Amino acid sequence: MSAERTYIMVKPDGVERGLVGEIIKRFESRGFKLAALKFVQADKELLSKHYADLATKPFFPGLLDYMTSGPVVGMVWEGKEVVKTGRKMLGATNPLDSAPGTIRGDYCIDVGKNLCHGSDSVESADKEISLWFPEGVVGWERKLDAQIYE
Repeated sequence: MSAERTYIMVKPDGVERGLVGEIIKRFESRGFKLAALKFVQADKELLSKHYADLATKPFFPGLLDYMTSGPVVGMVWEGKEVVKTGRKMLGATNPLDSAPGTIRGDYCIDVGKNLCHGSDSVESADKEISLWFPEGVVGWERKLDAQIYE
């Protein structure tokens, strides 16, 4: 049985502020396994597919402008209950509602630039991983203490 996977994206403001390494560090320190990583300047077509559920919202055009304003870093993480735990690690979508100790709670204050995206379900993660990593992800096994994380 394969480990659960989630898709985490560091948005343009997180990349610009140099927080990619900190976000990776938090997921690795938690014991999750990195299965894919991509640094990309996303276009509106890809982002429109990613955010299709928000297409009718009045803020959608601004969201696309923001998300195309700089590169993003997409990642696939594996581990036990990684979707649920990853969302907790990121904090509330509105950073003002995020607890200290969460990524958004520690590093941002504006919902319009909230540093990162995390899949909200296993199904969403599967769709997002297929969208952002059509070539697939790297399958590898930990050699040390694998039983702790799997």
